[in-house]
Amino acid sequence: MPEVDASFLALPRHELAEAALQRARDLGATFAEFRLERIRSESIALRDSRLENAQDDEDLGLAVRVIHDGTWGFAAGVALTEDEAVQVAEQAVNMAQVSRPINAETIELADEPVYADVTWVSSYEIDPFSLPRAEKVALLTDYSDRLLGADGVAHVSVHVASVHECKFYANSAGTSYTQQRVRIGPEITAFAVDAESGRFDSMSTCAPPAGRGWEYLTGTGWNWDEELAQIPGWLAEKMAAPTVEAGTYDVVIDPTNLWLTIHESIGHATELDRALGYEANYAGTSFATIDRLGTLKYGSPIMHVTGDRTAENGLSTVGYDDEGVAGQQWDLVKDGILVGYQVDRRMAKVNEERLATPRSNGCAYADSSGHIPIQRMANVSLQPAPDGPSTEELISRVKNGIYIVGDKSWSIDMQRYNFQFTGQRFYKITDGTLDGQVRDVAYQATTTDFWGSMEAVGGPQTYVLGGALNCGKAQPGQSGAVSHGCPSALFRSVRILNTTQEAGR
Repeated sequence: MPEVDASFLALPRHELAEAALQRARDLGATFAEFRLERIRSESIALRDSRLENAQDDEDLGLAVRVIHDGTWGFAAGVALTEDEAVQVAEQAVNMAQVSRPINAETIELADEPVYADVTWVSSYEIDPFSLPRAEKVALLTDYSDRLLGADGVAHVSVHVASVHECKFYANSAGTSYTQQRVRIGPEITAFAVDAESGRFDSMSTCAPPAGRGWEYLTGTGWNWDEELAQIPGWLAEKMAAPTVEAGTYDVVIDPTNLWLTIHESIGHATELDRALGYEANYAGTSFATIDRLGTLKYGSPIMHVTGDRTAENGLSTVGYDDEGVAGQQWDLVKDGILVGYQVDRRMAKVNEERLATPRSNGCAYADSSGHIPIQRMANVSLQPAPDGPSTEELISRVKNGIYIVGDKSWSIDMQRYNFQFTGQRFYKITDGTLDGQVRDVAYQATTTDFWGSMEAVGGPQTYVLGGALNCGKAQPGQSGAVSHGCPSALFRSVRILNTTQEAGR
């Protein structure tokens, strides 16, 4: 396993933390926490095998959050000196004092064990920032060339985003940790154009972003050679495919598509701050309100969904969150019933009786030192059946249906209840076998009807960890990376729309 970057370890982490935390104590803070963060990000983009853009950024700073007189206070700075750390602590306390008259609740935090001077590094092999850019561009150019050389491919776009995140955290209770995470998000898209009609379409790789390093782009965790060889044929078939006939179908959904439905209809809906109304003025609320905990029939009895901050290569996987809580796994939906939420320390404490647990499940995260930690999504995943069927076996159970592969566009209401999703590839299923592609497909449902129609989930051999690098939340806005694992799954009697007809074309 890689070690924490030596240049980050050379920063005066402990000295800055002690200066800030002591000053917060001296000013009467009952709790204080310090973060020092360095986030490097790189973006490489190619268009038709030519380098279009390459960008390398670094965000480095420190932050202090306090509880003073039962009120949060927060401040951040960029100068890595003890004087700056003291000044930021003073500003955080002052913010709490200014905010106290309008504070509606006394802030208390759920208890958490102390973790003294611990270190955690995510699971990856090759730090993308350790390689020459020319070497990375050469590999991406080769991948682009393979597609451009295929019949029917008019254009190719390639984009890879890489992030290297180092963090030091310390709080007044005695917890301190150093943590390093690496994540990467590749996407390669081929485009076809019909010269006579002017119609065009695209086909992208289904490789999800992952908590991996550059080894991901060379075949560890994804078979690029196989997928790139198949994309031109898939795209040609899609261009020639007949439009779908709208109606009700049984559907088998591949994990490369289903992860996004999980994200939108389960991941966001089970964030407790959203369910309690804290996001109402921005990103909405949730139909899965806390009074329905333990009784809401979210889906069929085979539905088992977990929140997980420990999944290997997960984008939301951590050793410890931004409140000093250790990563863990827990149930959100069990046997089809809503049984849990994603919470931070404050929400765990204030809702302790209703949640029937006194502990946070470690869902606090800030996307930079300049932002306050908020409740963010864990890796929310649908569990496979231990001895479950293959994708082919699920398809064989369908007489008249559609097999859906790859994510595309989506729409869901503010309560995470009414939705529709499209995809990249859609195959007609006739008498248990695939019967060619169709196009212009979207599936539409309410969250509980959709998950209630799930008849079977595949086995572990069908499980894929999907996800996104750019889940947005909060005001000011923050971006978070999160994974969602799932097997292939069979749903009965799902409403299928024809998107071209719906658009009036």
